Amino acid sequence: MSKSLLSADLVTTLKLIQTDIKNLRSQAVKVRAALKAARLADSEIKSAARAEKATVRAAKKAARIEKLEAKLLAMKVGTVGSIAIRTNKKPSACTTVYQMAA
Repeated sequence: MSKSLLSADLVTTLKLIQTDIKNLRSQAVKVRAALKAARLADSEIKSAARAEKATVRAAKKAARIEKLEAKLLAMKVGTVGSIAIRTNKKPSACTTVYQMAA
C-alpha cells in the first residue's frame, strides 16, 4: 500500500513539473517574440536615421557642387566676370575708406 501511495505522489509531482515546463515554454515563446519585435523596431529606427543622414549628405554635396560650378563659370568668364562678381559684393571697410579719401 505504501508503494502505491509513493508512486501516486510521484505521478502527481511529475504532472506538476510537466505543467510548469509547459508554462515556462509558453513564456519563453512570448519573450522571444517581444525580443524580436524590439530588435525590428530598433533596426527601423536606425535605418530611418541612416536615410536622414544620407539625404542631408546629398543636399550638402549638391550645394557644394553648385557652388563649385558657379566658381568655375566665374573663372571661365575671365576678368570681366570676376570684376562683376567683386562689384556685386559688399565692399570691405578699408575699401570704403580709400574711396572716401580719393
